[in-house]
Amino acid sequence: MKLNIQDTFNKELPADKILENSRRQVLDACFSYVTPKKTSNPKLIHVSEEMLAAIGISKEEAQTEAFLKVFTGNEVLENTHPYAMCYGGHQFGNWAGQLGDGRAINLTEVVHNNQRWALQLKGAGETPYSRTADGLAVLRSSIREYLCSEAMYHLGVSTTRALSLSLSGDEVLRDVMYNGNPAYEKGAIACRVSQSFIRFGNFQILAARKQHLILKQLTDYTIQHFYADITSEGKEKYLDFFTEVRNRTIDMIIHWQRVGFVHGVMNTDNMSILGQTIDYGPYGWLEGYDLGWTPNTTDAQFKRYRYGNQGYIGLWNLFQLANALYPLIEETEPLQEILNEYNTIYEEKYLAMKKSKLGLTASKKDDKELVGRLEETLQLSETDMTIFYRNLSNISSEDSFEVAFDKTKDAFYTPNEISDEIKTHWKDWFDRYLNRLQEESLSDLERKQQMDLINPKYVLRNYMAQLAIDKADKGDYSLIEEFYQLLKKPYDEQPKYQEWFAKRPEWARHKVGCSMLSCSS
Repeated sequence: MKLNIQDTFNKELPADKILENSRRQVLDACFSYVTPKKTSNPKLIHVSEEMLAAIGISKEEAQTEAFLKVFTGNEVLENTHPYAMCYGGHQFGNWAGQLGDGRAINLTEVVHNNQRWALQLKGAGETPYSRTADGLAVLRSSIREYLCSEAMYHLGVSTTRALSLSLSGDEVLRDVMYNGNPAYEKGAIACRVSQSFIRFGNFQILAARKQHLILKQLTDYTIQHFYADITSEGKEKYLDFFTEVRNRTIDMIIHWQRVGFVHGVMNTDNMSILGQTIDYGPYGWLEGYDLGWTPNTTDAQFKRYRYGNQGYIGLWNLFQLANALYPLIEETEPLQEILNEYNTIYEEKYLAMKKSKLGLTASKKDDKELVGRLEETLQLSETDMTIFYRNLSNISSEDSFEVAFDKTKDAFYTPNEISDEIKTHWKDWFDRYLNRLQEESLSDLERKQQMDLINPKYVLRNYMAQLAIDKADKGDYSLIEEFYQLLKKPYDEQPKYQEWFAKRPEWARHKVGCSMLSCSS
């Protein structure tokens, strides 16, 4: 197995001078060298053929013992030096100090077809940043991360990717809901892949410790390797960098909102500096359309990271990044100007995204009201977001309200709860929408084709992931493969998978893993 290894992060940035793997505060460094933990009986469960090709490994090589050993942490590639990153962050709005890669170990960087990839194992053992944890991962959370990162990519959402999913052969103790009932689960290791795993928190920890020289090194490194289009110099270079991070962050969140994804734990240490979705923990997809829904049990009281608040949290997190970059600029006004533009850009892109979901291409002054009324109406009764928008494309501009309403009613969880009052609200909205379609130049077929490229038919619903987990716990990995294939084409009809175009079943409403998840998920 030959890879084109070209490490940069652990060659161009300062390393932890202490080599022992002890939990501690790591100073004057961007990372610590760490050797992954050997496992007792590793077994490969699934591998992404797309990512194999992306990094330059053949399908045949992926079936070898060498591949298994490397991507479960049992063997270190020749001429590589695995490491864990040092970063800090705000968790649920509070500064948490040093956090770091507590259960992630970067193996190496590979360049293939002029594309750089960082390979990282999640669940390969403790690091200096593990705090009180063991650095391991369980099958449950590893399946969720593996499937979701690939699903998000094919939905058109900027994300980290996944290469492989393996069992470690070891048992791992976890308290799933943090309620004092720990139990042993199957240990697993996922290899995730990205251009880089640098987060907002990598900059924050250096600024908090006033390590401004290293902060400059890290920022220059990030711009050189991942923002090569920035050609300005001095302070302007860092302002251009911050502007680009802002724009990428907005785009990522807009796409989350488009497909109904809720990250669940948008702490600054979980925000990629590349604007990629990173750290798939207690995430979830909206079942019923609910701006106030969060999948995270830790967030259940204050709902900081609820679906409808993700845009605001993006801005809040960028404020923290601006504070971290300030020592390189030493002026607040230009940073503030970049932040002040956030809401305008976000709102414009949000409206454009919502209009595209409705199949509207022309610009009309009442469109914002039309979108707002729909969001209100969707919440009058439990209405499945994915099914509603997907079925909306079947409407003809010539339909009556009754016909249009009938084409979308499958999205209602309890149709008998649609009272006359609620139906009146729906009639008001559909009348406005049908009239608005009359002002469009596209034919009904053209509009449907466009809408079906925006509104997915299939997403990784929480209960689907749980079904795959339950089967995998019994040694049956067939649903992992089925969902992996299904979610490669989320916008296609795929009649053979029609059973997965369905509302959440009632048994999943309050089941752990289907409705709410903890940060250990």
